[in-house]
Amino acid sequence: MRRGWVAVAAATMVVLTACSSQGGASSSSAATAAADPAKVAGSITVLTNRTDQIKDGSLKKYADEFATVYPNVKVKFEGLTDYEGETKIRMNTENYGDVLLIPDNVSITQYPTFFAPLGDSGELSKTYNWTDYSTVKGKVYGLANFGTATGLVYNKAVWKQAGVTEWPKSPQEFIDDLKAIKAKTQATPYYTNYKDAWPLQKWTDNIGGPSCNQSGKDKLATTAEPWAAGQDLNAIDGLLYTTVHEKLSEDDPTTTNWEKSKTLLGTGRIGTMLLGSWAVPQMQAAAKAAGGSADDIGFMPFPQATGGKLCTVLQPDYKYAVNVHSKNKEAARAWIDWYLNKSGSAAAEQAVSSVKGSALPESLKPFETQGVTLLLGQTQENAATISRIDKGSEIGLNTPDYRQKLVDIARGAATGDMNSYFADLDKKWSAAQKTVAG
Repeated sequence: MRRGWVAVAAATMVVLTACSSQGGASSSSAATAAADPAKVAGSITVLTNRTDQIKDGSLKKYADEFATVYPNVKVKFEGLTDYEGETKIRMNTENYGDVLLIPDNVSITQYPTFFAPLGDSGELSKTYNWTDYSTVKGKVYGLANFGTATGLVYNKAVWKQAGVTEWPKSPQEFIDDLKAIKAKTQATPYYTNYKDAWPLQKWTDNIGGPSCNQSGKDKLATTAEPWAAGQDLNAIDGLLYTTVHEKLSEDDPTTTNWEKSKTLLGTGRIGTMLLGSWAVPQMQAAAKAAGGSADDIGFMPFPQATGGKLCTVLQPDYKYAVNVHSKNKEAARAWIDWYLNKSGSAAAEQAVSSVKGSALPESLKPFETQGVTLLLGQTQENAATISRIDKGSEIGLNTPDYRQKLVDIARGAATGDMNSYFADLDKKWSAAQKTVAG
């Protein structure tokens, strides 16, 4: 539900085509809304991936509250099941809503083509975290509503039944804990969500965590072999490979089901899944709906300590942007400002608000008490370079494809082993890096 990855390659080509035909469109700004809410007027469409919040009325509730402040603005939501694919295809035209979530695979260099600038980075960074993720030449083109911690959502009752009461601090401890779950409970220790695919991409979000390095992702621009021993991706993808290879995941990954997995974890039939902390409230809701306990749902950091301490990356979820072609930019900006600052939606999601100074959500309070190091996002100095290297290598760090192959190798459905596959990935990355560097 969070991320859809269908038709990514085709959609990316569409965006590139659109980019070449719409250059220079971003001169129209959405930097401010009128100080007097009564003077802001217009009808706006907000594109969203949260089809569940349309169904349960959550978004209507926010719109109704917004209307009490901005009575002359009408907000309409359009939910897209395959958000990534559908939005990028629509970006071939001017019709992609007034407010939208920036698709993950739109290059940051293309932001000025498709989105209106929201203001200067120097000013907005005083109020919001993660502005550097969408800054081009000093202008910010997207603002995150909230950020999430990277790590693993787990069923505490299952882990306790297996005799595990402390978070693992190394990959081997994690594997040993999964083995205990397999031996002492009826739960599937780990669930890959291979078939829905997009959850496999979430492993990439942990880059920087194993090494506890704020610049972990930025280092990819100058790291010739990111899958070599000692590198973050070696630890991250190595853990996934070992989990599957040791038969600690579901029997047939081609039959996994994302929506069903929430209930399975919530009721203790699955022990663990690697996802962002945004998944906690969804698992809790699924647990309650199935007669389980929301209190059983917990969240832990990636299992690799540095200097004796576990680390987690706090990074932004989707960034909200204003369509550069919108006829109601002032109303669109008013919605973004209100939603981020006044709606309380970040707290409702048990997420870390992008508004500086906000408290951690309840699900992450254990991170404070256990001294987990919180890395606030990643430096973005080399984001464009890394994107070009990734594209040239045809690996796709932000797509699930190469990890699906990793799972296939680990379970014996494809030839090779972990070391040979990592060597192949390093070879592709290194070659692309040299090409980009000229």
